[in-house]
Amino acid sequence: MSEPATTAEQSREIDVLRIMEMIPHRPPFLMIDKVIDIETNAHATGVKNVSISEPCFQGHFPTRPVMPGVLLIEAMAQTAAVLVVHTLGRESEGKLVYFMSVDSARFRKPVFPGDTLHVRVTKQRNRGNVWKFEGRAEVRGQLMAEAVFAAMILDD
Repeated sequence: MSEPATTAEQSREIDVLRIMEMIPHRPPFLMIDKVIDIETNAHATGVKNVSISEPCFQGHFPTRPVMPGVLLIEAMAQTAAVLVVHTLGRESEGKLVYFMSVDSARFRKPVFPGDTLHVRVTKQRNRGNVWKFEGRAEVRGQLMAEAVFAAMILDD
């Protein structure tokens, strides 16, 4: 039997139930299933198990289902929002985080049902409630999409 994880190790992975406490997104628009390898104020990796049963695949595209690029960007934003809440603490849970800009978005390869998407975000900087990130979406270590984006966390 293995030893229980230390507090530091436990904070390195966040399950979907905890994600839903941290950010207001819900299925079918919750684009990450868990967050792994999170480091406060620095970076995080979200994981999305892409399933054929997701609503977007009914129309995008029925004969060759491909995850829409805007949903890849949204997965980056949700992973970044979890990182922001993780960094700021429980008082920021459930607050809305709005996109301010998306720059340098590039879509390299399609993401298909059955893929496990790893969404890596790195904080570039923040000033007040405005945060800027670099994001990468990868499948089996291959770059599928990337972007630089900024978001603002709103106070009530």
